[in-house]
Amino acid sequence: MCPACKENKECKEKVCPLCNGAKVISGTCACDMEWRGSQQGEEWSDCQCAPNETCPTCKGTGVVCQ
Repeated sequence: MCPACKENKECKEKVCPLCNGAKVISGTCACDMEWRGSQQGEEWSDCQCAPNETCPTCKGTGVVCQ
């Protein structure tokens, strides 16, 4: 339940439009042979990935108030 709905009984929840109720936004990866991304042990990865982050719209609840 979203925090605002706990206080306001007339509030109606709906699925967060930004994360579609997933609570997190998946990080994206970009791969290119032109650069060397990062080294993991002896191996080099040509991909650079952004980490997953908590949805800023619903603050990780998966729902927003209407």
